[in-house]
Amino acid sequence: MNRHFILRPAAAAVVISVLLAGCANMSEREQGTAKGAGIGALGGAVIGAVTGNSAGTGAVIGGAVGAVAGNLWSKRMEDRRKALEASTQGTGVEVSRTADNQLKVNVPSDVSFDSGSAAIKPPLRSVLDPFAESLRNDPNARLDIIGHTDNTGSDAVNNPLSLARARSVRDYLVERGVAASRIEVSGRGEREPVADNSTEAGRARNRRVEIYLREPAA
Repeated sequence: MNRHFILRPAAAAVVISVLLAGCANMSEREQGTAKGAGIGALGGAVIGAVTGNSAGTGAVIGGAVGAVAGNLWSKRMEDRRKALEASTQGTGVEVSRTADNQLKVNVPSDVSFDSGSAAIKPPLRSVLDPFAESLRNDPNARLDIIGHTDNTGSDAVNNPLSLARARSVRDYLVERGVAASRIEVSGRGEREPVADNSTEAGRARNRRVEIYLREPAA
């Protein structure tokens, strides 16, 4: 084994540990960027050594990618999560923090849309209204809205219906002051079930809209 493969990633790891230790004196946004950069740098160093390139160069490239890819979990995000949990308690809406520091809001069909329809139901409005209010004051936030269906019907019906539902949520937020440029929408049809489509309860869980909110660290 090439001794440089051992030493250089090890050296990169030392630098990264120092960098992360210094995060205590940084703002939350700076911490998110630094940690993303550190993790990316270590990965880049190892990949660079394995492929025969300079581990140091790999660390620089990996650090840049990590800094861009990292998401910040700020006090604002935590406060938003708590507020959404409180406002949706008992509705079936699920609010959670993902492993990559996104706020996920899972809205089942009985809250969001009638069967075969992309018109937003009143219970969903009560979820989206305070959500939109908080987003108007957070220019760094980015949204991904994804529509899903069960396996009833054909792709020719389900794919456009799932997209139409995601667009309905986007349009509702935009009407309440959220910039359209900060929102991405997609429809997954029946392709990503979270429950068994052979039961009515499972199909009801699969008919849903997922909202992902993130604050990029850089």
